[in-house]
Amino acid sequence: MARLIASWFGSGFLPGAPGTWGSLAALPFAWLIATYAGAWPLLLAANILFYIGWMAAHVAIRGQSDHDPGWIVVDEIVGQWITLFALPLNLFAYAIGFALFRLFDIWKPWPIRAVERRCGGGFGIMIDDVLAAIYALIVIGIGRWLLER
Repeated sequence: MARLIASWFGSGFLPGAPGTWGSLAALPFAWLIATYAGAWPLLLAANILFYIGWMAAHVAIRGQSDHDPGWIVVDEIVGQWITLFALPLNLFAYAIGFALFRLFDIWKPWPIRAVERRCGGGFGIMIDDVLAAIYALIVIGIGRWLLER
């Protein structure tokens, strides 16, 4: 069960770029949650999934030499949902949110990389994506502020 959750129902095992596949897999779930429940429940779902993902990732890496295997993508789901929370429910906005989150998740500007190195286990796997989402939220907030001026 831990591998199923950690890989987000197998999307982390798709060939190529598992983080991108995981982020893409997050989008339809986010769309459904936001459509039927709203933005705040999407953020609540991200918070709940953070803790579930933390435990699943912790169990999934137990006994492995790789402390953050690429197939674990539940962290991308959480980061993507946090990012999408701040955006309107439309395809263009979701594409921007997807791109911004992936940018910061791959780039890992300070302090994301430092935090990722210091924190281990399931928490370490999850927290860097939360920080990447926060960076994306900052850019989204600045962009929205500029557009509303």
